Amino acid sequence: MIQKSILQKILARLARATIRKYKPIIVGITGSVGKTSTREAVFTVLNSKWNTRTSEKNYNNEIGLPLTILGIPHCGKNVFRWCRTLFRAWLRTKIRKLDYPAVLVLEYGIDRPGDMGHLLSIVKPKIAIVTTIGDVPVHVEFFKDPEGLIQEKAKLVQAVLANGHVILNHDDYAVYNIRDCAKARVMTYGFEKHADVRITNYELRKTADRKLGEVPEGITFKIEHEGSVVPIRLHGAFGKPNVYAAAVAAAVGTVFNMNLVEISKALEGYVSPPGRLRLLEGIKNSYIIDDTYNAAPEAMHAALDMLQALPGKRKIAVLGDMLEIGRFSEQVHRVIGDRVAGFVDLLFVVGPRAKFIADEAQNRGVERNARQLSREQIFKFDDSVSAGKALDPMIQGGDLILVKGSQSMRMERVVEEIMRYPLRAEELLVRQEGYWRNY
Repeated sequence: MIQKSILQKILARLARATIRKYKPIIVGITGSVGKTSTREAVFTVLNSKWNTRTSEKNYNNEIGLPLTILGIPHCGKNVFRWCRTLFRAWLRTKIRKLDYPAVLVLEYGIDRPGDMGHLLSIVKPKIAIVTTIGDVPVHVEFFKDPEGLIQEKAKLVQAVLANGHVILNHDDYAVYNIRDCAKARVMTYGFEKHADVRITNYELRKTADRKLGEVPEGITFKIEHEGSVVPIRLHGAFGKPNVYAAAVAAAVGTVFNMNLVEISKALEGYVSPPGRLRLLEGIKNSYIIDDTYNAAPEAMHAALDMLQALPGKRKIAVLGDMLEIGRFSEQVHRVIGDRVAGFVDLLFVVGPRAKFIADEAQNRGVERNARQLSREQIFKFDDSVSAGKALDPMIQGGDLILVKGSQSMRMERVVEEIMRYPLRAEELLVRQEGYWRNY
């Protein structure tokens, strides 16, 4: 097995050489919520006109980012495969590859202080995007406080030269304030009326179903920029995170001198990535909101917004632990418990931290006479498989079921247990590779 530190150095050196040789335009994305959906939306828009590459998986760290630049797969523990793959990557730094992408859309993911500096030492972006951070961001546990995490992410913005562009979420106070450290031109996006790329008229699209009545089909909204307005229709995508992703893609498209009509047409091909607010058919004519990729407080609230807004005879929430939020853990889980008690019919929680959700949902509002959930409405589990098996016989026709939790909670196993077409799990769900299936 190749030692990780040695592999990182080899990959970084090859990635730098590749960037020097081919000189692609780099679009860099960071944030605590919405990076992957944003990456896919930006890729969808730019790839409609230019040869564009983005990572096929969540390649956003000191190994994944170079892999995307080099266009090679992760070879696991296979030393011989690594040697062959790295040799071919080296050859491409010597012999010009004619079809190397003109644009790379890269995620910059960080967990600890210093992570962003290391990624920027490999490649700096021409266009930097910061999505959502929120009041209690994920990955804050290794930082002194949320401000430390924000400052680390802000390094991506600081790295963009004056001839580049910085695109920031106007609706997120922490992100909007990063504009003060930018040398490049700043564009903002969001629902706020002063955003440069403004989102308006956000609505859910529904279609008629003989058995269930109206069922969700997608979302529509409008994008306004410099006096022009276009409608955007996303099929099979739901929730504000996907709206924000499309707005970022529109902002990037304008930087590349695309007009809004071209951008709108390109976004018709946008598909929400697996595990990111996807609506799937469940057993017994139910529907599942599959948001199992990961969980941060802001993302959890966005998912609950969707559960509350979409039609369903009963609303069921299956919620796992939110991890990597350190000392804020109990507080943010209790806030979620207070929220779900207001409208869900059944609550399933998975993991030791999620039990704070259950506790708050049951004891909520004792003093203020607010709606609470009874013991009979709450179910607690240590693992996702047990939760899925227990939920299966309780599902009724017309139920709308949200499933969400942090990556290591493996909440996609709940979805696989209750989805209508489990044989399509590899196509529809996250973490279906052999490594994850055996984990």
